[in-house]
Amino acid sequence: MNAISLHSVVPVRAEAREGSEQLTQMLFGETCAVLEEKPRWNRIKLHSDSQEGWVDSKMIYPMKPKEFALYKQTYQSAALVVFPMAYAVSENNSQTIPLTAGTRLTNYKNGRFELLGVGFRIDPMYVSEKPYEMSQQKLFEVVRFWLNVPYLWGGKNAMGIDCSGFTQVIMSLFGKHLLRNASEQATHGRKISDLSKAQAGDLVFFDHQGLNDGVSNPSHISHVGIVIDSERVIHCSGRVKVEKLDEIGIFCAETGLHTHHLASIRRL
Repeated sequence: MNAISLHSVVPVRAEAREGSEQLTQMLFGETCAVLEEKPRWNRIKLHSDSQEGWVDSKMIYPMKPKEFALYKQTYQSAALVVFPMAYAVSENNSQTIPLTAGTRLTNYKNGRFELLGVGFRIDPMYVSEKPYEMSQQKLFEVVRFWLNVPYLWGGKNAMGIDCSGFTQVIMSLFGKHLLRNASEQATHGRKISDLSKAQAGDLVFFDHQGLNDGVSNPSHISHVGIVIDSERVIHCSGRVKVEKLDEIGIFCAETGLHTHHLASIRRL
C-alpha cells in the first residue's frame, strides 16, 4: 500500500511510540510505501529518499493504485515552495495549511495547485515552477532566509532542521535530490581535490573524530554543509549559520577553535 502526507510535517520515528527518536520528517505531499501496520502506527519507506521509520497512522492517508500512479507522474515536475514558510488555503473549507520549503506542489499554475482532487491557493511569490540555476548569488539569496533556524535532530523544516536535512532541502530547490543522512550524501557527485577549487553549491563533509586524532576518516562522516565560496560554508550546528572554512575545517570565530574536521568536498 502507498500513502501520502496531507500535513505540513509528519515525524518519522525509529520505533512505534511517541517518545522515540525522530529520524526524519515527511513534508506535505510526500509519499511512502507502508511496510508494516500496528495499532496506531505504520512502518513506512519514503519514496523520496528511501528512509524507513514509524509514523502515526492517522497522519498519513492511503492512496488507491490509480491515484498513486497519477500522482507519481506529476510529482517530479511539480512546482516548489522556495521560501522557508508559506501558507496554502484549501478551496474546500478555506482552512490554512503552513508549507515549508522543499514542498512540491502538483498541478500548479498561477497561484493554484491541486492534490488528490482538492484545490489550494498560494501566493505565487513563494513558489518556483522550476528549480533554480545554481550560482553564488542565487544560493545566498535562498539560504539567507534560513539563518538562525534552530537545530533539530531529524528536522527538515524552518522551525527546526538538522545538518543533512538542511542540505537536502536547499539542494532540492536547485533540482538536486539527495539521500537523507550526511554519510549517505557523501556518496553523491564527484570529489573535488582541494578547497581552492570549491564552488558555490558544493557539499562539504566533516568528521568530528578527525579533530582529535588529526586523521580524516570518511567512514565517520558526521556533518555536512554547503560551500558559499572557498572561504565560507553555511551549515546547521546549533543553528543555521555562515562560518569560515579552511583546509582544517570549520573555524568558529566565537570560540577561536575549529569545530569540524574537513573530510571531503563533492560537486553534484
